[in-house]
Amino acid sequence: MSFVDEAQSDVPLLSEKHSGIPDFLLEKARKAKVGVFETRTKPKTSRNRLPVIPQGIEEQAFFTALDELSKQLGAENVERNDKPLRDGWYMEHPNTHDMMTVLDEEEFVPSAMVYPSSTEEVQQIVLWANKYEVPIAPISMGRNLGYGGAAPRLRGAVLIDLGRRMNKILDINPDDYTCLVEPGVSFFALYEAVKAKGYDHMWVDVPDVGGGSVIGNTVDRGVGYTPYGDHWACHSGLEVVLPTGEVIRTGMGALPGNNTWQTFPYGFGPYSDGIFSQSNFGIVTKMGMTLMPNPGGYESFMYSFQKEDDLEQLIEIIRPLRIGNILENVAQLRHVTQTLAVRGKPRTDFYKGDGVIPQNVVHEIASTLPIGDHTWVYYGMSYGPPHIRKYKLDIIDAEFKKVPGARRIDPSTLPPDEYFWARDRIAAGIPELQELSWVNWMPNGAHIAFSPVSPIRGADAKKLYDLAKQRHDEFGIDLFPAFCVGLREMHLIVELVYDRANPKQRKDVLDCLRHLVDDAAACGYGEYRTHLVLMDQVASTYNWNDNALMKFHEKLKDALDPKGIMAPGRCGIWPKKYRNRGWEMTKDSGDSSEGNGIAPPS
Repeated sequence: MSFVDEAQSDVPLLSEKHSGIPDFLLEKARKAKVGVFETRTKPKTSRNRLPVIPQGIEEQAFFTALDELSKQLGAENVERNDKPLRDGWYMEHPNTHDMMTVLDEEEFVPSAMVYPSSTEEVQQIVLWANKYEVPIAPISMGRNLGYGGAAPRLRGAVLIDLGRRMNKILDINPDDYTCLVEPGVSFFALYEAVKAKGYDHMWVDVPDVGGGSVIGNTVDRGVGYTPYGDHWACHSGLEVVLPTGEVIRTGMGALPGNNTWQTFPYGFGPYSDGIFSQSNFGIVTKMGMTLMPNPGGYESFMYSFQKEDDLEQLIEIIRPLRIGNILENVAQLRHVTQTLAVRGKPRTDFYKGDGVIPQNVVHEIASTLPIGDHTWVYYGMSYGPPHIRKYKLDIIDAEFKKVPGARRIDPSTLPPDEYFWARDRIAAGIPELQELSWVNWMPNGAHIAFSPVSPIRGADAKKLYDLAKQRHDEFGIDLFPAFCVGLREMHLIVELVYDRANPKQRKDVLDCLRHLVDDAAACGYGEYRTHLVLMDQVASTYNWNDNALMKFHEKLKDALDPKGIMAPGRCGIWPKKYRNRGWEMTKDSGDSSEGNGIAPPS
């Protein structure tokens, strides 16, 4: 497909494709696609590093093994990764590489992609991988953009794309408020299914963008924005294919004939689910999830705050309100630069100079926008009948207005396309697409995140904000910070937006991030999630007691995956045969993701 054809083709619908867009968002998706391709200048490039073969296996032996797998699954379900790399965009994303690459685009690439249709076929693939000692890398749908997308950490691994053919909603229980899904079920699809059944008494909690896999987001410990926003805490029951091919069901699923797999997550004995989140210890093929009761009404609200220095006081106000559940959903406190960027316009529409966009320019532009000038803006939601909402909203208003200059924005003054309304829908369990508009800030826009966790304290918020601001100024990168406040902790999510066709910008962003990870760790703040390129570095910061936790993870890895075939290197966990051979990526290892071979079979 040519660049022009790709730009002009229509957005796939959910009724046509498991990864498609629901009808009610089609026009918004079409406009979003136009915005993406209007800013795209990245030329299509030819492949320079073919064939892609995982280290440790001879080329002919690999292709012979791949032919055997083709006979088992059908030739149409085994595909070599030897064609030109096409970036697409969020709704038409590739499974051949990281479309938002921060390294050379041929670095994190699979050798082939395979498409199982069932747990039994996943078992076949895993047994095949053990037989030939071929590394494999499972994805649900591959939309974990900003964290590596569909790409494997190990160059040359065979990608298991679960979502293409395993995308069924196996159950929605209107009495228990639960569901059971396969990896290819997106939040779009689950929302549409609940609505189609007329289950208006149930909500689906959704993340910022609704096209991702429910399983993929949950096992990577992603979040949403209703009171059910901690997705991992809201799951119940997994079916998992282990690295040696056995299939287990966790919790009550281990009891034959049980009727509580999705309602009681623990079962009997050790709680094993945790080792299958952010790990490489198994492939999740089914997952139960709890759904939220319709609260009987909701009301979004937004406050703006004028000064950068208001941050400390604001966080101190937010903490008791959040712990006391007066602020009921994940609190979002965003910076004014994001107010500009989320409009989906390129940076050059606002400022054509080099370096960080000056704050006086940002505030001058913000003063012309519907919510007016500000430095911080808070997006929240109150749930329940009107009298309950009023009780909580009056408390919130009194507390927030202790900050001099605080303003509650009247939603009736905001146009229908204002970002506030996207947040309103997301906090009401209605999936959206608008969030990634800020990626258009740069041509060929890509993003990668700095996401440390801290206590909900003003001093910690200021320390992290100052740290991020200092490094962004040093590297000339515009700063997009958002504080997302949970019940007892707070994530600072800083999205670094860059032109992925610009080698200098890619290097500056990665260098900035590597400094930020170390800076934060030195202050006691750890990342909760990270990009493939940073997994080794982030894992190395969790090094208490002479790396006791990583040593424990390696013991689990060696016991569960003796051939070392399952997603080597994911979250910094390497099988024994890769260790101490230069596979770990650090500040000093350069741009290569590969090490010096693997240990021979013992």
